[in-house]
Amino acid sequence: MTMTFAQLGLAPEILRALDSKGYSAPTPIQAQAIPAALQGRDILGAAQTGTGKTAGFSLPILHRLLQNKEPRQRGRAPRVLVLTPTRELAAQVEDSIKTYGQFCGLTSTVIFGGVGMGNQVNALRSGVDVLIATPGRLLDHLQQRTLDLGKINTLVLDEADRMLDMGFLPAIKRVMAALPKQNRHTMLFSATFAPEIRELAKQFLRDPLEVQVAPQNSTAALVEHRIHPVDLAQKKDLLIELLAKDSRIQSLVFTRTKHGADKLVGALTAIGFKAAAIHGNKSQGARTRALADFKSGAVTHLIATDIAARGLDIKELPVVYNFDLPMIAEDYVHRIGRTGRAGSTGLAVSLVAPEDHGLLRDIRNLTKRDLPLEPVEGFISTGKPIFTKPQMRQARGPRPQNAQQRKPGGAPARGNRGAQHAPRPRQAGTAARSGGAGRRGGA
Repeated sequence: MTMTFAQLGLAPEILRALDSKGYSAPTPIQAQAIPAALQGRDILGAAQTGTGKTAGFSLPILHRLLQNKEPRQRGRAPRVLVLTPTRELAAQVEDSIKTYGQFCGLTSTVIFGGVGMGNQVNALRSGVDVLIATPGRLLDHLQQRTLDLGKINTLVLDEADRMLDMGFLPAIKRVMAALPKQNRHTMLFSATFAPEIRELAKQFLRDPLEVQVAPQNSTAALVEHRIHPVDLAQKKDLLIELLAKDSRIQSLVFTRTKHGADKLVGALTAIGFKAAAIHGNKSQGARTRALADFKSGAVTHLIATDIAARGLDIKELPVVYNFDLPMIAEDYVHRIGRTGRAGSTGLAVSLVAPEDHGLLRDIRNLTKRDLPLEPVEGFISTGKPIFTKPQMRQARGPRPQNAQQRKPGGAPARGNRGAQHAPRPRQAGTAARSGGAGRRGGA
């Protein structure tokens, strides 16, 4: 028998909001996390994107606030803090809380960088129950004494692994030091249970319940993967050919750098595609407009850096393109998690140059998928081979049996070894991978 939200014991106001959206049954992570969160137990949760994680912490937060509802008054300090790594994810979480709490009479606001602080200060002065924030802007308000965290009794660290990747650990520690230490309910959600996440949980969570509804670093089962080998100089032309097969289909295209995203938008719009870019150098207004235009269909192709790998909630997005493979293999999982969500099928297409051999190997090892190559006619890679082992054997052809084809001692003659055994050039991405600077530059 399928569990319902009503069976979880949620308040009638919340059930009414869920019913208005057509939601009746919780997802697996909601079914596990909500009962424990209603009891005030700390939670360490891992789930791939699109599994309903946000509702998993939003619903019990709203229920507990209703149980201890305070009168609305100016200057009321927030009782719940949700920390997120990006502006887009912060805005998405606030949208969810407003949707689920539309009949609760509670207030929420979101604060993040890239915009002026004036409106945020006014919202905080008006009084708020739930505060959603990015770490940097939250610290700005604390330094300017425009925010009081003294009444926070519930903390959520959402996409904690991404916050660590972006270098927010010192900021998180400063925020934690400003929070009440007694009787605080803490929930930490991450796409993985990496060692650094467990270490973070040890510092800030008390006897947490572990909730994991998908194997670590797994990719959505309904996503089809295609890997197209192509020379670096031909990547743009191959992408254009793939997009042109049906220019009406919306796609999210990931590049490694901000400059690369802008350059690709220029190339696509010059030939008539409806494209826009979203990355860290864009103002918040420009990022909001680009995402809104994409969701409305005014923009067909959204070109993004890894800032969009998490937090973008786009219903039924049919395809994600990796124009550049990510420098960190885990980001492949987050990127393609934008498609194949909530039971829908999806497609993940990666354009892989010979220089990307090591990155593709890391992705294969992480996801434990073979991810075989699918060459596109007219776009054959001429550089270092990026074959899987079975494809390498096939490319070599049958072993020579004629004695004249072999050197003394049984080794194949040099003239018969073929291009697949040419000396390997150095990977262009090695320095960026070891230093990490390239990854942050793409935010």
